[in-house]
Amino acid sequence: MTIKSGFVAIVGRPNVGKSTLLNTILNNKVAIVTAKAQTTRNRIQGIYNDNEAQIVFMDTPGIHKAHHEMGKFMNKVALSTTKAADVILFLAPVNEHIGDNDRYIIKALEERGVPIILVVTKIDLVSKGDLMVKIAEWEKVHNFTAVIPISALKHENVPKLLTLLKDHLTEGPQYYPDDMLTDQPEKFLIREIIREKILLLTEDEIPHSVAILIDKVDEQRTLLKIMASICVERDSQKGIVIGKNGRLIKEIGTQARLELEQILGTKIFLELFVKVVEKWRDKPSMIARLGYNKESY
Repeated sequence: MTIKSGFVAIVGRPNVGKSTLLNTILNNKVAIVTAKAQTTRNRIQGIYNDNEAQIVFMDTPGIHKAHHEMGKFMNKVALSTTKAADVILFLAPVNEHIGDNDRYIIKALEERGVPIILVVTKIDLVSKGDLMVKIAEWEKVHNFTAVIPISALKHENVPKLLTLLKDHLTEGPQYYPDDMLTDQPEKFLIREIIREKILLLTEDEIPHSVAILIDKVDEQRTLLKIMASICVERDSQKGIVIGKNGRLIKEIGTQARLELEQILGTKIFLELFVKVVEKWRDKPSMIARLGYNKESY
């Protein structure tokens, strides 16, 4: 049986709904989602399969003005990912203005020579009239291959988006097995789930300066034992993560353990530590050690 197949890059500014869209399409969680910008740091591949096609989605970090080596790495990952794409989805929230960063991204994407589809997100937040006004504004910025408004949270127009993508893909090989949802290793998933809980439970000071180092994973017959270090840049941040009498780090560990048990289908013993690594975001060797290896892209 012949199928259509190809690679689709999901691109845009931070916090425009890229990871939410990917999780909705796959009906599974392969990318962490929070309301805080720059939640996604790596390229995350999610694999969609049906009887007609295999679509490999590449969720990318939000492209932003970088202030340190980590930010530069994230931007490089996002833009380099588009070089391998057969189709690019450019996401833009309907309730936000079109800024210089949007125009910068569009200009970079124009060089790829592949279809660029504008996906106007979060349409459940505005009236139909406001939606049409925003689409008209975007059509003045770039001549997109197609424009589709969606609400990932309400699944509105997501099936239409999949149909549209199939129209722009050609017959090709099946790159991954039918039951594979992501190409990311287990350690990546563990790291990201722990980081998500920190982002959801801590103050605004923490998110951009936290990373997770998996120290040890011991897989036993009925138990997965995980030791991980939460790396922050200052002693004050260490105190925030630990919390009064250790309550916050305990809650982070509990929430991460419960979700990982559900995803991995096994009992988990999770032990967390907090360590200060000053200015880790400006140290390429530390960035690579924490799993953000630029050589992988």
